[in-house]
Amino acid sequence: QVQLVESGGGSVQAGGSLRLSCAASGYTGSAYCMGWFRQYPGKEREGVATIYTIGGSTDYADSVKGRFTISQDNAKNTLYLQMNSLKPEDTGMYYCAAGKVLSGYCTYRLQARFPYWGQGTQVTVSS
Repeated sequence: QVQLVESGGGSVQAGGSLRLSCAASGYTGSAYCMGWFRQYPGKEREGVATIYTIGGSTDYADSVKGRFTISQDNAKNTLYLQMNSLKPEDTGMYYCAAGKVLSGYCTYRLQARFPYWGQGTQVTVSS
C-alpha cells in the first residue's frame, strides 16, 4: 500500500516561503497522479496542485498560480510544493495525496481519485 509522509510545514510571515515535501513509499509502478490539498479549520479540503509522475503535467488552483510550484524527484520518490509569496489565506493543514488515474484525469479538482493520503503538515501564515 502506498504510504505518504509530509514534512516542511511551519509558521511564516506573509510574503515568506516554505517548501513542503512528501516522501512516498510502498507503491507499485510509476504512473501516479500526485497532489497537494489543504484544509483550514471549519472549511472543506481544497485542491492546491497536482502533477502526473510520467510526463510531469501539472494543474494548479487559481488561488496559487504563480506562487506555488509542484514538482517531483523521481529518484528520491519525493513530491514537493514550493510555496512563495505566502498569504494568510494559505494557512491550513497541507496533505499529500496519490492516485492511479489516467493522465487526463490528474487534476486538483478530483479529490475522489486520490485514495492515498498523508497525515498532513501544518502551514501557518501570519499577517
